[in-house]
Amino acid sequence: MNPTLILSHRYTEDSQRLWQAAIQLGWHVERLHSWHIPEHLQTINEPVIYVEALMAPIIAEFFGQSLIEPPEDWLPDLPEAYRQRTVQLTTLGTARDSLLPAFVKPPNDKSFTAQVYDAATLPTDYPDETPVLVAEPVVWEKEFRCFILDRQLRTSSIYLQHGELQRAEGFVSTVEEHSELQHFVGKLLNDPRVELPRASVLDVGVIKDRGWAVVEQNSPWGAGIYGCDPAEVLEVLRYTSIPSKPPE
Repeated sequence: MNPTLILSHRYTEDSQRLWQAAIQLGWHVERLHSWHIPEHLQTINEPVIYVEALMAPIIAEFFGQSLIEPPEDWLPDLPEAYRQRTVQLTTLGTARDSLLPAFVKPPNDKSFTAQVYDAATLPTDYPDETPVLVAEPVVWEKEFRCFILDRQLRTSSIYLQHGELQRAEGFVSTVEEHSELQHFVGKLLNDPRVELPRASVLDVGVIKDRGWAVVEQNSPWGAGIYGCDPAEVLEVLRYTSIPSKPPE
């Protein structure tokens, strides 16, 4: 039996493109119109989840799955040659006391806006123990989204150029940019020091005056696809969750 793509009730451009690609591949598609998951979905063969972050854990649990998330320290532990800037994992309280101004973001969610903060502007409505990534501020000239499966680049797309979303330009990059992207990502994927799950999303780009670097790693099950090939994205999505361990 073919997989079943599980989508939320939100009719986004990305979900529509994935829905169309899934139909062309002969997959089944189910949209969830509320937080309640219909019982008939318990019998589907292979659920493939693509939903928003708030819904994802609930849906995964319903299907007896655990979603793959990047380790919080993945980016700080990445070899510096792939980061091209200092990044450390710390807490909101420590950042507030001693590490600002700096670029601050939550490791794996969007609970607050990722941006450059100083002590006066850093969010105060989160516990001091909240983990955060604190990075040296840099200027990104362009950024690309890459869907990775089994350490192979399956599809990619530019999404930002000088901070501007590239939707109006059709997410089109040059042949030279694509060649440089493939060279950088290929080198990273062939480096045994770089740990990756079977399926992942890497955002990479060019830092002004420094060159190619990794922006961050994301979970495929909620990542925007921009100009990526939706059929290739679906193949990556098939491996973004694993069976949950039964209670001991």
